[in-house]
Amino acid sequence: MNISELRALAAADLKAKSVELRASLFDLKMRLKTGRLDSTASLQEAKRELARVLTILREQELGIRREPAAGK
Repeated sequence: MNISELRALAAADLKAKSVELRASLFDLKMRLKTGRLDSTASLQEAKRELARVLTILREQELGIRREPAAGK
């Protein structure tokens, strides 16, 4: 999901998404430790996606409204 799609979600949906991403991250870490992970880039992408969700969730809690960047 891109950032604008995440910003459109409600807080409950973001919390559910974070739980899902944490489970996925755990699975990726286990696959890395057992040698069954094909691409370590997927681990990094999962961490970034979780960070995006948690950042947007915190922005909503604090009432911060970010404007989209001009030209993007």
